This record gives sequence, C-alpha cells and structure tokens, in this order.
Amino acid sequence: MLKKSVLFLFIITISLFVLSFQSCHIGRMIKYYKADIDDHKIFPYTEVNTGEETFYFKDGTNSKYAKRIDTLTVIKKDKRIRIKEVLDKQTETTAYLIIKNDSIISENYFEGYKRDSISNIFSVSKSVTSLLLGIAIDEGRIENVNDPITKYIPELSEANKMFNKLTLEHLLNMRSGLKFEETYSSPFDEVSKLYYGTNQIQQIKKMKFEHNPGTVHNYQSVCTTLLGIAIERVTKKELGKYLEEKIWKPLQMENPATWSIDDETRRNTKAFCCLNTTAIDLAKIARLYLNKGKFNGKQIVSKNWVEKSVIGNKENDCYQYQWYSNNCSEDFYALGILGQIIFVSPKENIIIIRLGKSGSNMYLEPVVKMLIE
Repeated sequence: MLKKSVLFLFIITISLFVLSFQSCHIGRMIKYYKADIDDHKIFPYTEVNTGEETFYFKDGTNSKYAKRIDTLTVIKKDKRIRIKEVLDKQTETTAYLIIKNDSIISENYFEGYKRDSISNIFSVSKSVTSLLLGIAIDEGRIENVNDPITKYIPELSEANKMFNKLTLEHLLNMRSGLKFEETYSSPFDEVSKLYYGTNQIQQIKKMKFEHNPGTVHNYQSVCTTLLGIAIERVTKKELGKYLEEKIWKPLQMENPATWSIDDETRRNTKAFCCLNTTAIDLAKIARLYLNKGKFNGKQIVSKNWVEKSVIGNKENDCYQYQWYSNNCSEDFYALGILGQIIFVSPKENIIIIRLGKSGSNMYLEPVVKMLIE
C-alpha cells in the first residue's frame, strides 16, 4: 500500500512539474520528449492553402525505369533484399518517391502514411526559406544579399553591434559567427530553445559572437531563423502565407500545408525547421529548381538565384544558400535531420523525395545508377 502511495505521489509531482512548464520550451520538450515528424500537431501554425488548379506528374509506373526499380536490390547483412522491402521494414521511411523525365516511376508510402499525409520536413524547410528569400529579392523587397540583417531586424543592433556586420549572404551560407551549437541532446541546447521556445527574437538577441561574421562556416539553424523573420518583416506576411502566395498556388500544389510558428502572439515562423507538407508537393519544388526557377513557362524565382543556390561551395563543405551539392557536383539536395531528402540530378532528369522518422541510409546512389540511360 505504501509503495502505491509513493508511486502515486511521484506521478502527481511529475505531472505538476510538466504542467508548470507548459508555456516555455522546457515544458514542451519534457512533455513531447524529442522532435518528431508529427509535431505539427503540437505547435501553433500558419495554414498554407492550395489554389484552384492542381499540377500532376505523368504516370511512369509502366516505363522501363519503373521495371528497373522494381528489381533493384541492396545488400543487408550479407543478403540481397529488394529496396522496397528494406524501406518498408528497416529504415522508418514514410514516403519514397522517384520521378524521371517528369513522370512518377515509383511512389510508395509506409508506416501508415499516405500521399496526402503532411509531416515536418525539418531542415528541408531551410531550402524553402532560401527560395522565398530569392523571390523577395526578385521583387525588390530586399535589395541584395549583402544587406546587413539589422536593416530588416534593427533591434538586433541594439543588443549587439556585431549584428551590423552580419549580412544575409553570411546567413545563407551559415557563416554567422554566432556562438550557437547545433546539438540536440538537452532542453538547454540552443536548437531546442528555438524549436520548443516561444520567442525566437528574444533568444537571438542574447547570443554572443565567437567569430567575425563571414569568416567561419558553421551549420546553425539560427541563420535561417533570421532569414525567415527578415522575409516576414519586408513582406508584412507570415512566412507560410508568403509561401502560399508565391509557391503553393503558382506551383499548383496538391495538398494544403502548415508552417509552425513560435507563439500565437508573436507568430514568427520557425523558418529553420517546421514546414509540414507531403512528398508529392516537395517534388514540385524540386522540379522548379530542375527547371531553373520556371513553372509552366513562368519564372517563379530568378534563374540566377537557382543557379547560385545549387552550385556547391567548396569553402562551405559543398553547402550554398541553404542547399547541399553532392561532392560539389551538379547533383544537389536538401536534407532534414530525420532523413528528409529532396534530391535532384539535372543531368539524368531525376527527382527523389524521401520522408521518414529516422536518418537511415536512403540508397540514393544505387537508385540513380539504376535510372541512368
């Protein structure tokens, strides 16, 4: 009886402790434990709606490429296993989509997810934020990438004059110089505070610099956070609504999306992580970049911005403008922490989208080799 009473008191104490932190990032992290692809259900968000028209890729499931993919095997534990079975049983993949020559040659969903199931794409959101910044520059809302971030978020200068030296291009290339560790082991980590917190600007204003801006490449989610807020300031729109206007409706997306925000009052978008969407609609963003920023003959974002983004920067570990390139080759990709991938091979006209719950090897190389003419 005593043991049950002690256990009951322990449970009550822990519950009250969690409830007492509901309004801050520590409370959220304690309650939800770790970041998950379904976190769009726990955060406030901006709705990203579709338009009246929908673009559909062609059906290539009866093509020679589809037949090749059906026979593709990989080696696991000294055994050859079909890749579909590996994805289904061993990688926590939720969506795997392969497109070649504008045709869907393979489309599979696992773990109970479907074509219209949205999920958090984590740092792939960074690449989408970069796209929106390019459009804002095309429209003249932002003059150029050499502008200091304080031109758009002036209160940063009041907090630390070093912010005056920090340009948009520094942020695009993850060269902020800020003291910010991209670690995910504790609720006190800077990324955890951004992810679960309710006031991104206040958190950033407290940050210190450990390098001069532009001198050191160091992957930091705070860089994209600042870019997102700058876009919101110049457009006077939440990032999700700007995405809706400039991308979601013009690209004729199939499914509505959401973009998580930090707080219902401030409503600053979590630009670094939390666009929640589907594989099929991410493929249309890949297609936009594959076509140098054009959709159905209309230039959605400038060709120059796309080309600048996808050319690997060797000084940045082949990272440029929030996109990666494959060993600084012409193949490029966006990457999320749990294995979310947009992969594009311009030469082979291939798009691969993978969503999932962990960052396991996604077998991109054998898939691409199988699809080469």
